Amino acid sequence: MGEDEKYEKRKKMVYDFMCADIYVPMKIKELCTMLEVKKEERPVLEQILEELQQEGKIELSKRGKYSRSQERKLQGVFTAHQKGFGFVTVEGEREDIFIPETKVGGAMHQDVVEIVVSPQETGRRREGAVIRVVERGMKSLVCTYESGKNYGFAVPDNTRFCKDIFIPAERSKGAVTGHKVVVEITNYGQNGKNPEGQVTEILGHINDPGVDILSIVRAYGLPVEFSDKIMRQVENVSREVSEADMAGRKDLRDWTMVTIDGEDAKDLDDAVSLTMDGENYILGVHIADVSNYVQEHSALDVEALARGTSVYLVDRVIPMLPHALSNGICSLNQGENRLALSCIMTINPKGQVIDHEIAETVICVDRRMSYTNVKKILEDKDPEVIAEYEKLVPMFLQMEELASILRKRRRKRGSIDFDFPETKVILDENGKPIQIKPYERNTATKLIEDFMLIANETVAADYFWQEIPFVYRTHEKPDSEKIQKLATFIHNFGYSIHMGQDEVHPKELQKLLEKIEGSDEESLISRLTLRSMKQARYTTACNGHFGLAADYYCHFTSPIRRYPDLQIHRIIKENLRGRMNESRREHYERILDEVANQSSKMERRAEEAERETIKAKKVEYMEQFVGETFDGVISGVTEWGMFVELPNTVEGLIRVNAMVDDFYLYDEEKYELRGETTGHTYKLGQRVAVRVVACDRILRTVDFELA
Repeated sequence: MGEDEKYEKRKKMVYDFMCADIYVPMKIKELCTMLEVKKEERPVLEQILEELQQEGKIELSKRGKYSRSQERKLQGVFTAHQKGFGFVTVEGEREDIFIPETKVGGAMHQDVVEIVVSPQETGRRREGAVIRVVERGMKSLVCTYESGKNYGFAVPDNTRFCKDIFIPAERSKGAVTGHKVVVEITNYGQNGKNPEGQVTEILGHINDPGVDILSIVRAYGLPVEFSDKIMRQVENVSREVSEADMAGRKDLRDWTMVTIDGEDAKDLDDAVSLTMDGENYILGVHIADVSNYVQEHSALDVEALARGTSVYLVDRVIPMLPHALSNGICSLNQGENRLALSCIMTINPKGQVIDHEIAETVICVDRRMSYTNVKKILEDKDPEVIAEYEKLVPMFLQMEELASILRKRRRKRGSIDFDFPETKVILDENGKPIQIKPYERNTATKLIEDFMLIANETVAADYFWQEIPFVYRTHEKPDSEKIQKLATFIHNFGYSIHMGQDEVHPKELQKLLEKIEGSDEESLISRLTLRSMKQARYTTACNGHFGLAADYYCHFTSPIRRYPDLQIHRIIKENLRGRMNESRREHYERILDEVANQSSKMERRAEEAERETIKAKKVEYMEQFVGETFDGVISGVTEWGMFVELPNTVEGLIRVNAMVDDFYLYDEEKYELRGETTGHTYKLGQRVAVRVVACDRILRTVDFELA
């Protein structure tokens, strides 16, 4: 036996002794006596105790006594992986805790669990074991049904729920193989047995039109219908703005203003106006006063908070508010009187807001404009469209000028602009995808974006300095570890980012994106930069928006489709009317944390559902191209393969075991796969030709192989 083995054996013996039931905390002198350690061997024992202490296995008290570390018990939410292991997210902990497959303890995806955390870190993260399932997270699931002779099995769509669910024949509701069903779990199974359940709803056959999206709607628990109580409440809302409603408001009906939206938009919640005062721009951002029709604590308000946001799926919109409101009295329709909350800003030629007014107003939109037509005026210089909107063209030209000034000012302070194309899915009347393409931003979309951003900043700054309880849109600084990792990686390409005191200024990331623009590695570094950043969320503390390099930011401009906007409209109106007394401040301080948390949670749910519906349609669309070849760009590299994105935004996986020309190893630091024999490498951003091999509608995946 070598010296190292002897040492490790001795170390284990010391730790086992300290773990014995009869062990009581003792000083090193007592330990030496109990373990019969000779005087000359004491340094070795001291070294062993120091190592065990560093590993977190033992503790040293202030009195100099050694004892075994107490296991930490924590409670959190379990996130399962389809391979069997998982992670537990504990509120307040800096990172998730890894749970090996052997220590999952019967926990399933989204369960609230109690865990013990190992005192020793294994590899890169802490490890734990589930000791108790506190509360089951998933009570029902969307599944694909498979029938047998006297029973059936439901295969969950959610691959994180790793077991099929046994369905007794009498609880199948008559489902047959291929049906998409909603299954309520009645028994979660123990000792290796499958969970049991009952079919509560048959959504239709997997190949029926619309069933794929309906399955996602049910899987995410998205509420589709509004209750009769809410609809009765909506019916009582006036269809027209009355004189009483307009009383006391600033009358802007003689101001020239327009809405600019997509052609198919129906809920028009923002209008813009622009005039000049000498060299200064007077920009008006006028937002539908939804709070006038949705009273606090009403059934409509409770439902809006529960939904948190409208959800935009590829074939439908699930609104936060009933269409009778969002497309009716709350929509800023052309030529109709509407109630609004206006942010009117005086902006100098440098793009600084030198004065502003936030007011309750009554407006009347002159023209409903589309992004397409504004683009034709400003970008394409289309003579026909220019002639049609002749009276408005001078205002659009001034708007373009102001938007450019605002954008330059944001860029100067360090605002980061990730210009990744979004996906536009074109469906036929049966919901079948007939085209998938990138949805590009243009002059018109950017113009509206610039105006909404400055209004959001102006309102947030105003209410921060008034010290009134408020809901802010916060984007925290990225973790220094992730930025350090990014800095190490980009160094390979000859780029660098400056970090001061373990922090990075957004301007540094913006400068990096400017440097790589047009280079072969642009896509690669842009994606990694985006991945290194945190997710924006709603908070009651004004901690700034890192990505926009803004000290103050909120969401003010979309109360039809976002609850935080509706919430701050109420606060603004109470303040404007002089009703923000101590009692109302205390009320908002009491409720706003929950509003912010709920809104953030529902926003994430909506984003995930939207992504899944797009993935489903992409898979369906690509089925017709199995066997065909496309050019793409490597968009992700992992140890099990690499993802390739096509020009139409479809992403597919080339599995490493399908790369048969060599044995490929994953280099995590360089984000690349390297052939062991040939040395051939595949890395992020590299262009490759791929062939479509398979499309899986259930898993919503597309498989490629190198062509």
